Amino acid sequence: AEPVIGEIGELVCTRPFPSMPLGFLNDEGEAYAAAYFQRFPGVWAHGDLAKLTDHDGLIIYGRSDAVLNPGGVRIGTSEVCAPVMSIAEIADCIAVGQRQGADSRIVLFVVVQTGYELDAKLKQQIRDVVRKHSSPRHVPEKILGVPEIPRTLSGKPVELAVRAVIHGERVDNIDALANPKALEYFSNRPELR
Repeated sequence: AEPVIGEIGELVCTRPFPSMPLGFLNDEGEAYAAAYFQRFPGVWAHGDLAKLTDHDGLIIYGRSDAVLNPGGVRIGTSEVCAPVMSIAEIADCIAVGQRQGADSRIVLFVVVQTGYELDAKLKQQIRDVVRKHSSPRHVPEKILGVPEIPRTLSGKPVELAVRAVIHGERVDNIDALANPKALEYFSNRPELR
């Protein structure tokens, strides 16, 4: 865990700090260790991207994991996608957070079943089902269609890679993707400018 100056990196703490929690309620330490110490053994990884400036300032860019964080509310991607997948017209989906100044917004990409289109009616149905089964805070600000969702070789959707692409950032471990060409569908989307 070497410091980098002037570029975005993972926010980590190499020494204990005053506001560091001692653990989680009703946890023997396993969930606590998995939440903060799994990525870099012995080093606290906060789960945020940050940049250390030349003048020792710190700019926080938001989550480095797949957790969505609009308005400071932590939302798991499954809390958005699970209700959406209950809609018969939806074949697949992936939710990511897009930085918007100091905040972020939820962007939902969907693959519609053959014979259907992502029209205003279906978008409203998506918003309604997410609002009903999760909360108004979970409702995606943008709903966009794509022909396929990029997945790992084991079939897991790759939120971090999609988020990197929509921000114009480099995607690491592209060899771990079963369908890396699918990332092209997320690049340079005018709807996300």
